[in-house]
Amino acid sequence: MQTVRIATLEDLPTLLKFEQGIIVAERPMDPTIKDGSISYYDIAELITSDNSDVYVVEIDHEIVASGYAKIKEDRHYLKHDKQGYLGFMFVPKTQRGKGLNKLIVDALLKWCKAKNIHEIRLDVYDQNPSAIRAYEKVGFKKHMINMRLDIEHLD
Repeated sequence: MQTVRIATLEDLPTLLKFEQGIIVAERPMDPTIKDGSISYYDIAELITSDNSDVYVVEIDHEIVASGYAKIKEDRHYLKHDKQGYLGFMFVPKTQRGKGLNKLIVDALLKWCKAKNIHEIRLDVYDQNPSAIRAYEKVGFKKHMINMRLDIEHLD
């Protein structure tokens, strides 16, 4: 049986493992990530805050996907005041290709809409074409490219 639900603090052990799975996947794509043990998110805060929610998909009482939506103030010159920012999108390799990411995104978008937030953003690495395709499948479009340059060793 498949269930989409809001995460609770009891889910933290699994969600912390998912976070490490994201970090392992993203490290080869991002030379700016520190070595050693790191954390991206304050998952407990995301679960308990009024301005965010974490959703999970469960199959037979096992969490198999995650994601969060967070309401953020946006730049003063844009048409909207706030945006819904999506992150922490993770599906273990053994569960990929089953449409679980879409279930998470649909739940997050529904949550944002209920909060009267209609501008939705997320970040994805350019070197992650499978994630880009998954987001495009649910309606996201490429909007802006973030570029970087390390000048430490430039003359």
